[in-house]
Amino acid sequence: MDTTVSEVVQFIAENDVKFIRLAFCDIFGNQKNIAIMPSELPRAFAHGIHFNASALRGFLNVEDSDLLLFPDPSTLSILPWRPSQGRVVRFYCDIKYPDGRPFEGDGRNILRAACQRARRAGYSVTMGTASEFYLFELDETGAPTSLPHDHGEYFDVAPLDKGENVRRQICLTLEEMGIQPESSHHEQGPGQHEIDFRYADALEAADNFVTFKWVVKSMAASSGLFASFLPKPLPDAPGNGLHLSITVCKDGHNLFHPRFDQADEGRSFVAGILRHSAELTVFGNPLTNSYARLGEFEAPKYITWSHQNRCPLISIPLAHGDAPNRMKIRALDGCINPYIVFALLIHAGLDGVEQKLPLGPACDVNLFTAPAEVVSRYDAVPASLCEAIRLAQQSRFIDAHLTARTLEGFFSAKQVEHDRIAAARNRPAAEHEMYFARY
Repeated sequence: MDTTVSEVVQFIAENDVKFIRLAFCDIFGNQKNIAIMPSELPRAFAHGIHFNASALRGFLNVEDSDLLLFPDPSTLSILPWRPSQGRVVRFYCDIKYPDGRPFEGDGRNILRAACQRARRAGYSVTMGTASEFYLFELDETGAPTSLPHDHGEYFDVAPLDKGENVRRQICLTLEEMGIQPESSHHEQGPGQHEIDFRYADALEAADNFVTFKWVVKSMAASSGLFASFLPKPLPDAPGNGLHLSITVCKDGHNLFHPRFDQADEGRSFVAGILRHSAELTVFGNPLTNSYARLGEFEAPKYITWSHQNRCPLISIPLAHGDAPNRMKIRALDGCINPYIVFALLIHAGLDGVEQKLPLGPACDVNLFTAPAEVVSRYDAVPASLCEAIRLAQQSRFIDAHLTARTLEGFFSAKQVEHDRIAAARNRPAAEHEMYFARY
């Protein structure tokens, strides 16, 4: 992958590139972009490309609406599904004010700051995502329906699994873009699938996740299907989760090795995330629809941890002779802004290490079926978007790592979503109208 401006400009000239997509995410994690011609690329690197930030929810007001996109040369990628003649490439961009200051709502900058904090303390953090999605049929007009593409179940094969070819195309396309999937399979729900990825540093993992969602939706559309990451697209079927695995090392030493019960820093990192998990929920589960998923079909809602139990919020899988090497957060869904969520998780874990927080005992009971007197021992994540907003608004931790302007834009938009759904006579229909086509 080309990493310098001069190499990028040369690559563009030598590879018949005719369109350049400058991509970024709004504060909600929705990818946006503008296309420029190759002749404009030197200007983009040197001076940025203007856009009207007041047109994006949560960014800026009309009276101070100008922001600039500066392409990150290390993120150059050809879009394989576009024509080979007159190629299209994509860069992810950093967002700045006209005076050169970083825009405080730029998720890449927020995550970069968290990674810098970790490096200053001597830690390296890598992440790997495992994301679920549904494939639905289209109607005669090309609009998405709620009819699953197949009726396969967990790990099924063709012909029950009708999504094999789509998953194959997704994985091959990602490989062409320099992103390495580890595995793919049919999930539990009808028409539901999962693709897992190799670990990468946190910023690259976030970029890769945004790219992954774009590729999934593009490959599904090219196959006459609609891909949905909505947390609960079908009321009586499993929801779509995003499982995030995190490895933390210090001086090349994995914090969870060799025995987790003796790994003080690793245990404190997990404890820090558990301590702040309720406050973080609005960012990890950002839709009203997110809360229909939690607490059923193995989607956790209780704030605890375990090695093998799938009920708690965090699992510490055992590997290599009972030696854990990672933690897995199991409550997120694919509608997040990965930059903000990954950043807050890093900060929470580092706070735990700095404060030497103790980690409580593991939970080894089935919290989905346990009696009330057992379940009552554990705190739960918020039960609704409104509750999650209130907890985050009261959080000193959140205030310390996101600016007031960013939080005001995020919370205001999410409250509007909640109020609109709460006032609807038919909540499922209102959620479908608000979310289904976008997510």
